[in-house]
Amino acid sequence: MSGKAMTEPAFFVLTALVDEPRHGYGIVQEVERLSGGRVRLKVGTLYGVLDRLAAEELVALDREEVQQGRLRRYYRLTDAGSRALEAEAVRLAENARAAVDRLRARPGRPSVAEGPA
Repeated sequence: MSGKAMTEPAFFVLTALVDEPRHGYGIVQEVERLSGGRVRLKVGTLYGVLDRLAAEELVALDREEVQQGRLRRYYRLTDAGSRALEAEAVRLAENARAAVDRLRARPGRPSVAEGPA
């Protein structure tokens, strides 16, 4: 992925593909589950994200199957996609850690809930 931050939908699509290839509806369901329902992808959004990730070679078409007369395309995470996802996860964790550290250091303010630093 380029030097800019990854969008939340892209982050969760890549995360959904970590353990196994999935078809579109399977990706939508897994993204919703992983995000605790915060990210709900519409079909157009999903395929826009998949097209961009495929163009960047972060995901690839794994296989196509016909199910009940409909074509299902399964996508898989590539090695480059795995590296990009890991880099983004590290970046997000560092950002969150910096924010929590600053919040804990605020004078005269209640501190944020103690958690892993």
